[in-house]
Amino acid sequence: MSMLFTPYSLGSLALSNRIAIAPMCQYSAVDGLPTDWHMIHLGSLALSGAALLILEATAVVPEGRISPDDLGLWSDAHMKALEPVVAAIRRHSPIKLAVQLAHAGRKASSEVPWEGGANIPPGQPRGWQTEAPSAVPHAEGETVPLALDAAGLTRVKEAFVAAARRADALGLDAIELHGAHGYLLHQFLSPLANRRDDAYGGSLENRMRFPLEVFAAVRAAVPGMTVGMRISATDWVEGGWDLEQSVRFAHELKALGCDFIHVSTGGVSPLQQIPLGPGYQVDFAARIKADTGLPTIGVGLITEARQAEEILQQGQADVIGLARAMLYDPRWPWHAAAELGDQVVAPPQYWRSQPREHKALFGATRLGQR
Repeated sequence: MSMLFTPYSLGSLALSNRIAIAPMCQYSAVDGLPTDWHMIHLGSLALSGAALLILEATAVVPEGRISPDDLGLWSDAHMKALEPVVAAIRRHSPIKLAVQLAHAGRKASSEVPWEGGANIPPGQPRGWQTEAPSAVPHAEGETVPLALDAAGLTRVKEAFVAAARRADALGLDAIELHGAHGYLLHQFLSPLANRRDDAYGGSLENRMRFPLEVFAAVRAAVPGMTVGMRISATDWVEGGWDLEQSVRFAHELKALGCDFIHVSTGGVSPLQQIPLGPGYQVDFAARIKADTGLPTIGVGLITEARQAEEILQQGQADVIGLARAMLYDPRWPWHAAAELGDQVVAPPQYWRSQPREHKALFGATRLGQR
């Protein structure tokens, strides 16, 4: 058995293999409510053979959406609208389900990518006033966000908690807090975005304070769930957030009962210089895993089965996160299992698709695992 297809646990959440489908925004909701697209999209990924499916960045407040078409979980109506999607997946797939709870901060109120992704100013159709740690725009000429005051910090923290409770009520298996890619929690961490002079700005201890408060509040609100965080391990900008600070932050998360850390990079500044290449973020995951012992999800241009297997064999990550590679090939785990001589779970309706040379590809004995 390859390591990629061995079981693993994130906290109390038992996974049948080491493949996770990372959150991928679909920009296809209406007022934060899921549409038919979510049923089709998530249903397809749920049949992939991966062990974990993490729903896209899901806003905890309307103003926290990246775009007007983002998914949300800021009301019970949003929870109810997701129930049929979750129920359909549960009926036909053993995959575990998580949600990424998010607030976009100063990067909110943006157009969808296929319409250019530009910032939409308040007062314009589809636009609104953004909020952030400091009144510093993401890029020159974009909306200047309102700096969150004490009441605003409490409001945002309570929104994360309320959304987490709805995720629990939905019967989801895990929660990932979005502290990466230049969104609100990352903005607090990075000195490039956080210019505060109160207890939430300045020193590393102060900049970590609000993200840690949010994590602790969510952890306390859903004690039976697996809860982790996604971070950007570096801003790729001199003077910004970096790996050493990320290691310190990960230690603090672990002390609060964090079950896993999902490691990517960048997103807080248009000045970033990212050296793209296969597995370009894996070394950051490896360092955090080695220094903290936290279960770690590695992600970033991981596209080949043997590449994923090597990352695990070398101890650089515990779980492999796939995003665009999974969109391109929604049966990536099937093909990886065939290449590595292993087995993967598939619905019985698809069993007859096994190639002759891979007659044992679909492991019937693993069907029904939850």
